[in-house]
Formats: sequence, structure tokens, C-alpha cells
Amino acid sequence: MNSEGEHTANFSANLRYLCEQHGAISTICRNININRQQFNKYLSGLHLPSPQNQRMIANFFGMSPAILFSEPDDFRMFFEGNYFHAIESLRNSRRMGDFLETVLFEAKSSDDALLGTYDRYHYSSIYSGKILKSAFCIYRHKDFLQHYYVERFPSYDSPGRTEYVFKYHGFTMPVAGRIFCVDFESLQKNELTFGIFAPVQRSSKNFMFGITSGIAASMFRQPFSARVALHYRGPGLTGREHLKEIGVLERTDPSIPKEVLQFLEKEGDLVRSA
Repeated sequence: MNSEGEHTANFSANLRYLCEQHGAISTICRNININRQQFNKYLSGLHLPSPQNQRMIANFFGMSPAILFSEPDDFRMFFEGNYFHAIESLRNSRRMGDFLETVLFEAKSSDDALLGTYDRYHYSSIYSGKILKSAFCIYRHKDFLQHYYVERFPSYDSPGRTEYVFKYHGFTMPVAGRIFCVDFESLQKNELTFGIFAPVQRSSKNFMFGITSGIAASMFRQPFSARVALHYRGPGLTGREHLKEIGVLERTDPSIPKEVLQFLEKEGDLVRSA
């Protein structure tokens, strides 16, 4: 087999393995937004995806495209050592439930000053030097505060088109004047993130400044940490007007509050691999 054939065969074998671990192929195709018939050709080794589709597939599984071309034996060895099963077990464990009951006790009696929609900013690890703006919302569910946020990334080849979307859902815990967050990415189900924020009022604007850290389900995506700024926009849930504004921004974009830039740029681009 020539090198090109080996390249395609490795990709096909590794993709089949990932699909076996992840679930129904129809669901995978729907989430990645790739035609099932075309995806079957990738699985069988008849066709190699375009570079754009390689990125979409790799992003869905939480790894770089180059990893998908590894020798299948090496790929399986690396993949089986990932965090995926640990994250799934953590989500369903009794101890995790007990922990949340304990830590969230203060949230039961807290006032609703934190509730509402925020603009969320941090430097993008995918688009180097640019700032990712997402829509973040804190809301009350029964006795507890919870949150969700939506990230949207444009296509490298067609910047006006969205290539992929991440959605996170989690718990918000006010403790001792700080805000702790823990959440899970709910589409690809491949990332667990933690954050700690301090509420700050600058002039008439309300912000929360802090640090977030993430652990991906795959060892091929390194853990990360980053400065994150939340700018309060108003009460209520996230609306269409907020979602229209999210995406990747140049740091010179005039819509970014100066307070946010000052915080994010104290030490420059602070997205780090652990």
C-alpha cells in the first residue's frame, strides 16, 4: 500500500473506532453536519474528507486533524487513556451529587442579583490573537442557580459561515463573595470546565472577572486555562439579539468594553496549555 493509501486507511480505521465508542452514526453525522452517505465513504476508506471536513470531524471528537491519521494501534492506545469515561462517571456519581448539594447550599438563600444575560469574553485558543465573545446566562432552577453559554466559531474558509457551535450547561455557586462555576459541554459531550469570578462594578457597568480552566475528554486536547470577563447585559434569558452578536472578534473591535480589554491584556494572550 502506498503512503497515500496508508494515510486514507489510517483515517478510516480511526474514524470507525471513534464512531464505535461514540454512538449512532446518524447522530454523529447530524451533529457534525455531514451527509451520511458521504460519511460512510470516509468510514469505508473510499474517500478522504476535505481539509474543512477533517477539521469539523476532529473538532467533534475533541482532537486535532493530524491525530486522525495516526497508526490505528497507536491511536487506540492514546484514545483509551482519555478522560471521557471519567467525565461521564463524574456526572452520574453520587459523590458529585453530594458535593453539589453541599456547595450549592448558599445559592438557595442568595438573592437574584446575579441573574440575567452576560457577554462572555476570552482570548480564543483556536483563532490566535482574537477574542471569543459568547452569550452567557445565569438563571434560577428551583433552589439552585444554573447557567449556560453558547460559543460560535466561523469557518476558516468562509468567515461569514458558522463552522461549529459549543453549548455549555452547569451550576453557578455564590460562595464568600465569589462565583464558582462548573459545567459540561452538552453537544459533543467532551469537555468539563471550571471557573471562579469576582463581581466588579466599574462606573455604571457590572462585570465579573476571573479564570476558567477546562479538561477535554481526549488527551489530544491539552487542559487549558484563560482569563474570562463577563459583562452584564440585562435581566432574563439569552435572546436572538444576544446570539447575533457572538463570534470571534478582533481585539480592536469597538464593541468590546475597555474594562474587558484591560483585564484580558494584563499579561497578553493568557490561553495556556497545562
